[in-house]
Amino acid sequence: MSDQQQNQLWGGRFSESTDAFVQEFTASVGFDRRMYRQDIQGSQAHASMLAEAGVLTNDERDAIIQGLDEIRAEIEAGQFQWSVALEDVHMNIEARLTDKIGITGKKLHTGRSRNDQVATDIRLWLRDEIALIDGEMTRLMTGLLDLAEREAATIMPGFTHLQTAQPVTFGHHLLAWFEMLKRDRERLRDCRKRVNRMPLGAAALAGTTYPILRERTCELLGFDGVCENSLDAVSDRDFAIEFCALTALCVTHLSRISEELVLWTSAQFNFIDLPDRFCTGSSIMPQKKNPDVPELVRGKTGRVNGHLIALLTLMKSQPLAYNKDNQEDKEPLYDAVDTLAGCLRAFADMIPALEPNREVMREAARRGFATATDLADYLVRKGIAFRDSHEIVGKAVAHGVDQKKDLSEMSLSELRQFSDQIDEDVFEVLTLEGSVSARNHIGGTAPDQVRAAVARGREAIGG
Repeated sequence: MSDQQQNQLWGGRFSESTDAFVQEFTASVGFDRRMYRQDIQGSQAHASMLAEAGVLTNDERDAIIQGLDEIRAEIEAGQFQWSVALEDVHMNIEARLTDKIGITGKKLHTGRSRNDQVATDIRLWLRDEIALIDGEMTRLMTGLLDLAEREAATIMPGFTHLQTAQPVTFGHHLLAWFEMLKRDRERLRDCRKRVNRMPLGAAALAGTTYPILRERTCELLGFDGVCENSLDAVSDRDFAIEFCALTALCVTHLSRISEELVLWTSAQFNFIDLPDRFCTGSSIMPQKKNPDVPELVRGKTGRVNGHLIALLTLMKSQPLAYNKDNQEDKEPLYDAVDTLAGCLRAFADMIPALEPNREVMREAARRGFATATDLADYLVRKGIAFRDSHEIVGKAVAHGVDQKKDLSEMSLSELRQFSDQIDEDVFEVLTLEGSVSARNHIGGTAPDQVRAAVARGREAIGG
């Protein structure tokens, strides 16, 4: 490629060609070409608008649109020749269009700049990716609801400080995961509102002297509205930062879930089994079954958090309007999208396949004096102040530790040595089923409440 060809789209001001190293260093086509569909989509809408505004003829518009359709087909067939010399996806496609249809191809860029073009492309691309991520997130949430309904009455220990606290149902625990993801999906959909604003028409930074119809382009591209300040339109990357922030939160939630899955699949807990297809073995220890999918998701949290910090740092000192720094926005954003989508897909496949070891869970809930709070509440209902009942139960637990007996395993006479208000009916509250069923209010762990919460969850994700 000659120097003249190399600089054909912007080189009029320059007297020498770009240094080869600088050319490689500043090029973005190696990664931004994944936005080719959105670049073509935006260019076709721009050409249609220019024709309606009288800037292009209908024949010119049709030639541009057909040429871009052919270029899309070339790219998807693997026949397109990408050039680092042409810097980015936008100039590669425009140069190829000019090769195909001649001088008409050079008219496409009338009334726009690469600054508003790239800002538009990346919003279109992220909007498409958000739709795919929303689908994977919803699939995972649906799997959680199905599993929670199936395990609505399965008893397991609830933990604080990773110490046995009170009995809960496995279904209730799964619904805690669901609530995390429900907030994540709300954030994702709210973020889309700010992604779906159109910068095109801002040109380089000040708008354009051509009689463009921004509202028409906005309509053609399905944006909710236009960015109303040209300086802000080309330099804003809030939407990318916001997306990375919600991604960091969502992957943090998946990491917390992963940590529990890793613990629960260990021999020490043995609460659940993961199917073999989500695990790997050891090269030296033949007995090993490693929960690699949860571990890897847990590990990817750090990389997503890093992308958020990278974008915040990228933008913190930039004056208005566009700066070359903003080329660095894409790789962190692309990887955040890919990482979140991959993690959600893995979990959406894996979660419905979990198999709880119900008897192991139940036996674990019997240990650790999980019904101590129920005994304290029982004494309160007998008229004893809570602080006094707390002390009484503490002494009963100390006795149980000494005798290696759970509260439910003590005789009535043993329990009455701590309070004469304890009667035969105490054993109704000391059972695991009695404990979880007693928490029969919205947000509680009772099986009926779990089933009601599942129904509400299904209604929520259907919207």
